[in-house]
Amino acid sequence: MRICVFLSAADLDDRYTHPAREFAELLGKGGHTLVWGGSDVGLMKVVADGVQEAGGRLCGVSVDFLVATARAGADEMVVARDLAERKRLLLEKSDAVVIMVGGTGTLDEATEILELKKHGHTDKPVVLLNTAGFYDGLKEQFRRMEDEGFLPVPLTDLVFFAEEAVGALAYLEESQGIE
Repeated sequence: MRICVFLSAADLDDRYTHPAREFAELLGKGGHTLVWGGSDVGLMKVVADGVQEAGGRLCGVSVDFLVATARAGADEMVVARDLAERKRLLLEKSDAVVIMVGGTGTLDEATEILELKKHGHTDKPVVLLNTAGFYDGLKEQFRRMEDEGFLPVPLTDLVFFAEEAVGALAYLEESQGIE
């Protein structure tokens, strides 16, 4: 499976890097391909290292203004003109999406894939990996949107909330018929 991971390129502490590394190792050991923003810094590097060291493949999608931080040695690296093209390519090249901890860029990517799902433009499984409760507030906001009629489809049809790496990957593999 080609799994797109939206996540931060920031250097973060162990409460975020350790679970990210765990997910990356599971992804690599499962023979999956990481599709990610292509950066070789911060949490993006942690995940790419973990996938590659565990035997998985790397498909990066960088962007012109960040190409200096692109990972050398990825199995595939594409450079997009801008962030909109980058998001489009990340989704085109993947079978599923995992949203990990991140800032405004990650949130932008997350809401775009959920909007596409809401309108039936994709049926890719999406997991929000809620490491260390990072997305508790967002989860609450999504539930409020559902409860108050802002979502025309059930929240469970849009996103699966996982608290741990093993649950995130198990959900994706099950959704794709992988045992």
